[in-house]
This record gives sequence, structure tokens and C-alpha cells, in this order.
Amino acid sequence: MDDLFSRSIQQNAPLADRMRPTTLDEFIGQDHIVGRGSLLRRAIQTDSLQSSIFWGPPGCGKTTLAAIIANTTNSNFVKLNAVTTGVKEVREVIAEAERNLKLYGRQTFLLLDECHRWSKAQSDSILPALENGTVKFIGSTTENPMISMTGAIVSRCRLFQFYPLSVDDVKKTMRRALEDCEKGLGMYSPLIDDDAMEHIAVTANGDARSALNALELAVRTTEPEQGRVHITREIAAESIQKKVMKCDEQQMYDMLSAFCKSLRGGDSNAALAWFARLIYAGLDPRIICRRIIAHASEDVGLANPTAMQQAVAAAQALELIGMPEARLSITQAIIFVCESPKSNSVVMAMNAAFADAENTIDEPVPIHLRDTSFKGADKLGHGVGYKYPHDYPNHEVEQEYMPPSVKGKVYYEPSEMGTEARIRARHEARKNK
Repeated sequence: MDDLFSRSIQQNAPLADRMRPTTLDEFIGQDHIVGRGSLLRRAIQTDSLQSSIFWGPPGCGKTTLAAIIANTTNSNFVKLNAVTTGVKEVREVIAEAERNLKLYGRQTFLLLDECHRWSKAQSDSILPALENGTVKFIGSTTENPMISMTGAIVSRCRLFQFYPLSVDDVKKTMRRALEDCEKGLGMYSPLIDDDAMEHIAVTANGDARSALNALELAVRTTEPEQGRVHITREIAAESIQKKVMKCDEQQMYDMLSAFCKSLRGGDSNAALAWFARLIYAGLDPRIICRRIIAHASEDVGLANPTAMQQAVAAAQALELIGMPEARLSITQAIIFVCESPKSNSVVMAMNAAFADAENTIDEPVPIHLRDTSFKGADKLGHGVGYKYPHDYPNHEVEQEYMPPSVKGKVYYEPSEMGTEARIRARHEARKNK
């Protein structure tokens, strides 16, 4: 009866689960870590793998590879999920592992899915077992473990990073499912058009699970024609619809960093590509607008002062008309900032001035620069010796304006870019008087 129940569960499991590879030879993708002769492949084949963390996006093979390790190792293999597992369960696993090691000399692997969800207390509960070799740990996570996990765990594990599958790898996975009559979809005699397979593979965005789910939905919901299920591009598009965008917090920050560097580097195409991906992934567009405004001063500045106007106008357009219409205004501002001449003189001047404000002594304001707006200021001598610039030729006059502690310090050095070239020329003319 147990076999009948097991067979029923297996038959009703999702296609991605039924088609899960059971050996390294069946495993698709991640050649950089499990390719022929690689360290991880050798460790698995010789059953010498130590505590590890598998880090990568969904559907790229982390859990599958862990299952292959479970099938090939001579050690016991326990699988837990960090979402539903507490310290009590971990201690039970460790106690059982100690018994197996003492009585039978068998080690235990503990696979923990979503390991980034473990609290510090849960992480600390396994540290002694890792230290003395009672348990070998395999963590599986979609988030950067160096950020999302405690350092004590990460330092005791070998980190293997998984990447999204290529389009060809996803297609290879789909073809295997279409041809397999026992676990896959071969019993339907499916015929899938090339453009239909291409659409699913591209839209899955490196996620084999997403592609197989879409493929199964397409095959099982399509009426056979002359005994065969024919999957066209239209059917494929209905089955998977929107591209899967995998974007955790770290990925969001990485893409935002790429966007900012593209703005600074003046690459309009790259900046727009990252902008589109960030919005598609669900980033608040106000964050984009704030970065454009910041870079309008930080990287363009007075080389093209109009960049600030464009940036602020885009932010105002977002508040007035909202998305998706505001994408046009934001795109215009992005292109304007990218294509403007660049100068970092504003940010350099700001940083230097604030550094001196923090690190130099505070002295009284020179008497000629002090406030004269209140009654009795003249009796205190405020403003004595001040030269009103508009009383002089060209509305400027030589006098000391700097705080005494930084007298002679130069913060703003205009570049030779764009409109700043005129400011630089005026500065040079002043020096030569």
C-alpha cells in the first residue's frame, strides 16, 4: 500500500519535481561548479563534501544538487526548512547524528532550505555540531549569505554561487521532459513549435521550474489534434505570460548600483536598461528620481546646470501624473543626465567644505561680515569695513569672505566641461587682475 501511495504522490507532483535529476550526469547547468573535473563534482563523487552553502536564484538547481548528494553519499541525510524549523528540531537532528556517529560511524548531512531565514539563536544551536564534525551542513538560499546569514555559520562553510540557467539549458530541460514517457510529458506525444519553446525559455528567465510549470500547463490544457498535442507560440504565451523577475534585496541594490554607475559613465542605453529592469522588478520609481537628482549635481553639476531642472521636473511629473506615464519624463531626465558633459567639482567642493567644518576650529565671524539687521548692530561694530560689491565696477570687489581658520582654502575648482568652462575663465581673469 505504501508503494501505491508513493506512486500516486509522485504522479501528481509538479513536472519540475518529477523531472528532478538524480545523478550528476543528468544535472543541467552550473558547469562552473559541477563541470567535469571541478572541485564540487570531485567532492560529491568521492563523498568528501564538507559543510557548504548553495546560493543562487530560484529554479537554478540548488535543491536538485542537494538531492543528488543525498543519493550518492554514504552519510545520513536530513532535510529541513528554515521557515518551519525551530531550535528544538535542530537539537533532535544533532542528537540523532551523534548516536549514528558513535554507534555506526556514519556522519549526517543537514540540508536546510531557505537557510537565510534562520535567526541567530537557531544558527548558534548548530555551531558546536559543525565545530566537532557531528553534522555537515548544506544551506540553500536565494539571498546573499554574507549579508543575510550570521558570520559564524558562513565562515565554517564553503560558498558555491549558482547562476540563472542559460536559455539553452532551459530548452534542454524542457526537451527532456517532453521526451520522457514515464515521469515527463512523453505520453501526450507533444509537438512544440520552435518559437513556442523559445518564448517559454526566454520568459522563464533562467528558472527551470518556471519553464517546466508553464510547459506542463500548456500540454495538459491543449486538446490533442490527431493524437498529438500541438503547442504554438500563442499557447506558450498564455501558459507563462509575464517574464519571471527574480529580485531579492541584494539584487535590487546591485541593479541600482549599476544604474547609478551608468548615469555617471554617460551610457544612456545601459542606464535605461537598468531603469527598466528596476521598475519591472517593482522598485519604487521615487528612488530612481532621487538618484537622478543626486547625480545631476554629483556628476554633472555646473557643467550643465539644466540637468538639475530636468531631474527635478521628472520627480514632479511622477507625483503629478504617476506611473506608467511618468516613465517618459524619467527616461528624458536619464538621457539628459547621461548625455550632459560631466563634472564632479560640486561634490568635491561640498566634501572638502564639510570636512573642514568638522575638523577645524570655530572662530568668530570677521567683523565686516557680521549681521547688521538688528538694532544696535552698529554700536557693536558689525559690518564695519564691508564693501558692497554693487558699488564697484563689474559688481565685484576684492575682500576676504572666508572663515579665518580656512583662509586661502580653495574648495571649488571649476572644470573645463560645458558651461563650467566660462566659470573657469572668469576665475582665471580674477586671478590675473
